[in-house]
Amino acid sequence: MTAVQRKDHLDTFAIALLVACCAFWGFQQILIKFASREIPPLWQASIRMWGATALLWLWCQYRGVPLFKRDGTLWGGLLVGLLFAGEFCFIYLGLQHTSASRLTVFLYTSPFWVALLLPRFVAAEKLRRIQWVGLFVAFGAVAVAFSEGFMHSSPVAGQWMGDAMGLAAGMLWGLTTLAIRTTKIATVSAEKSLFYQLGVTAAVTPLLSIALGETWSLNYSALAWGSIFLQTAVGAFASYLAWMWMLRHYPATQMSTFTFLTPVFALVFGVVLLSEPLTLQLVLALLGVAAGIVLVSRKG
Repeated sequence: MTAVQRKDHLDTFAIALLVACCAFWGFQQILIKFASREIPPLWQASIRMWGATALLWLWCQYRGVPLFKRDGTLWGGLLVGLLFAGEFCFIYLGLQHTSASRLTVFLYTSPFWVALLLPRFVAAEKLRRIQWVGLFVAFGAVAVAFSEGFMHSSPVAGQWMGDAMGLAAGMLWGLTTLAIRTTKIATVSAEKSLFYQLGVTAAVTPLLSIALGETWSLNYSALAWGSIFLQTAVGAFASYLAWMWMLRHYPATQMSTFTFLTPVFALVFGVVLLSEPLTLQLVLALLGVAAGIVLVSRKG
């Protein structure tokens, strides 16, 4: 197999693609929360993952990408798939107990797990001191953006459970990135890597849905189905395929720091779509995240 041509820094194309993905992921939690008014959480996740798996299979058929060829990646693929499935189960269940913005804060602690653990396995991913500064600046900026909500929001029943699920999802996301880079999954196509993740999740979520006693139906409003479509076609298929491809070509630690943009985008969508006030905290967060990204993305 031809060796993957990796780059030691993020170029303009990678940065533009990462920003586009983060913008949609900031909107994605709102889509999930909205559809959850009608669709049970894990049943919603099941529909999404089934649809995304089918789209990916069709894409691979069109592109001639082999998915079932024996290449020694089965066990690594199952590990990556189970971690991915756990992340999304916690996201969908956690949104039943806490707000989308609060869960997003905890979900995007994933770069810390990547930055802390990946250099132990991949020497080229080691962060320099200035990059560590950038990582903490970015995370601090996100904390500033949400500080007002934390100080003035009233706790709701079970909110701590949703927060804990968001934190668990962030850890599993970081471990998924680690597993992709440190197993044979790093040698396969982005399509096959994503197929493991979507396929395993599509198998796990309906079983958990049944175990939780969720009611299955297909009789939902057009808005709910629109949410599912965007989650499936743009979220679970297009944006994740782009992310898997970038993980094989660019430094994962630098990529992960860009994910700090997502909760900031979530706040921006709240201002635009929900008429929430544009606060000083949000402006400071935007500046802080931008500064953190510049520091972490600097070439050696």
